[in-house]
Amino acid sequence: MTSRRFILASRSSQLARVQTNTVRDTLTEAFASTTTTFDTFFTTTSGDHNQSQALYLLGGKSLWTGELEVALKESAVDMLVHCYKDVPTVLPDGCEIAGVLEREDPFDSLVVKKGLAYKSLEEFPKGSVVGTSSVRRVAQLKRLFPGLVFMDVRGNLDTRLTKLDAEDGPYTGLILAKAGLVRLGWGSRITTDLHPPILFYAVSQGALALEIRSDDHAAKEFCRAITHWETEWRCAAERACLRVLEGGCSVPVGIHTELSKLVGNKNGFLKITGCITSIDATKHVQHTLEGDVRGLGDAEDLGAKLAKVLLESGGKAILDEINVDRERRIQEAKTTDEKNGTTAARK
Repeated sequence: MTSRRFILASRSSQLARVQTNTVRDTLTEAFASTTTTFDTFFTTTSGDHNQSQALYLLGGKSLWTGELEVALKESAVDMLVHCYKDVPTVLPDGCEIAGVLEREDPFDSLVVKKGLAYKSLEEFPKGSVVGTSSVRRVAQLKRLFPGLVFMDVRGNLDTRLTKLDAEDGPYTGLILAKAGLVRLGWGSRITTDLHPPILFYAVSQGALALEIRSDDHAAKEFCRAITHWETEWRCAAERACLRVLEGGCSVPVGIHTELSKLVGNKNGFLKITGCITSIDATKHVQHTLEGDVRGLGDAEDLGAKLAKVLLESGGKAILDEINVDRERRIQEAKTTDEKNGTTAARK
């Protein structure tokens, strides 16, 4: 293998830094016998700059990856380390996901405000405020807990927890991805995990993906060496489902996969459940498919098949309704900004 200084890039958030450093250390250990070195580079993205507008209105596609992919394609960096759930299901030409690390627990968790004794959402009094930036979580949880109030909360994990624990803060609890809490050492703050059917997690949640230039064969070799194939297969099925549904990371699509009955090296039995929920929680479709899988292609086929079942059983109507609502709210926001700009100019 040719000696090379290899640059891993990601967002500049604390979580992204921890995840990227983990990948760097894993690669360094795996290729300790070579003269290749692995360094890191961090930058901000569109999603980091806009901390005021709801993710639902920002759209989601390339929100966390666009600027990084420009640097990758210009060969300023060699590999991007992503939270896989933030990666669009269709990548720019010349880029590919070449590796997937073993998945952390993909479920969401409830974190209750310090000083309160509640152990579950069922115990929250009517009118309690639950913070989350995910329309998927809100849509699903509204179905089961119509008496709760859901409020958007943005910022890095430390910021969100500070907002939660503030004495004059509105939040009784937050819903957060368990993987992020664990990776940043906040696992002790978890009150309880929210498993299906209470809450289906986001596509590829808990997994780290490694994006490279398609023609970088050395990078591909590095990525394959540290890839966890079981996670790769599960995420492939989940992403294929989302790709057919044409949903960004902010669309209320929930998923759950299980890969079991492994025989030999790479054979398994995959079970995948998906759901689509309307923003107001009045409509919900959910289905499960399962079957033998012998490679990424089989996993993707099963995920795509599930998406078609969801669409045909009412999911398309829900997604159409969501897209119309989003476009309306985006236009309203633009009109408000234009009016504010005109007012400011007159002053």
